[in-house]
Amino acid sequence: MSTFRKTALAVAVLGSLLASAGTAQADGGTPAPGRNSAGDGAQALCKRVPKIEKRIERSLGRLDGTADARGSIARLEKRAAAAEAAGHTEVHTFLENRLAARKALKPTLEQRRKDLAEVKKWCEADRDEDGN
Repeated sequence: MSTFRKTALAVAVLGSLLASAGTAQADGGTPAPGRNSAGDGAQALCKRVPKIEKRIERSLGRLDGTADARGSIARLEKRAAAAEAAGHTEVHTFLENRLAARKALKPTLEQRRKDLAEVKKWCEADRDEDGN
């Protein structure tokens, strides 16, 4: 690269940096303080609460399903028992490990449901405070 091009590129980069610094200073830098300006994504979470509720309820319903329902704990228990009865030790071990993971998922989802209920209350209270 020639010296002229290097110099021109350096000047262009420096100019763009100075221009962006000037606009940032003119904007005032930080937003006005308020409940939703903490940068924690509270507004986005409040918008997504209904979808998250549906997803959690659907997952818990699937886990609690009958032995015929795909994804249910009962179905996986039935499959593990069938593998054990057939003498398929490796398959039985694999299914038992999946079953343990699935059973551990249920209390996690129930806790998320409780936490989300608290978030929903907070969002409603925040909306009432803001007057929206």
